[in-house]
Amino acid sequence: MEREIKKWNIIYPVYMNSKKTIAEGRRISASKACENPTCMEISDCCAHLKIPHAVEIDKAYPRDFMQVGRVRFQLKKADGSFWNPAISSKKALMLQIAELVPKHHERTKKQETTGSSSAAGAAGAGPSKSGKHGKKKK
Repeated sequence: MEREIKKWNIIYPVYMNSKKTIAEGRRISASKACENPTCMEISDCCAHLKIPHAVEIDKAYPRDFMQVGRVRFQLKKADGSFWNPAISSKKALMLQIAELVPKHHERTKKQETTGSSSAAGAAGAGPSKSGKHGKKKK
């Protein structure tokens, strides 16, 4: 089983992160990408789409070793047919996952609990006048 997984395709969370630029590793358009996806969210989406997958939490993204974790997946069965006929490419899978991640149960739970506290924190922030200091007229 371990040898088989090594041949599977890889998705790094950065591929679908709307906060990253294409130069930083994003692979789909920012409008379709989601904000800071995690390996576990990607894994849950693969399970939802009935795609065989494996999470490798100890692996880092080569361009940025602080981005830890990746998901290996398999699009085709041994006979060449697709596991999910609606998903026929890696890009199609990334687009589907990016659409599902914002609806992930962990994210919807977090939004409900932090929704009321974030409004109170933003009330104290106002325009500051510090921009005019330091300039002298000649």
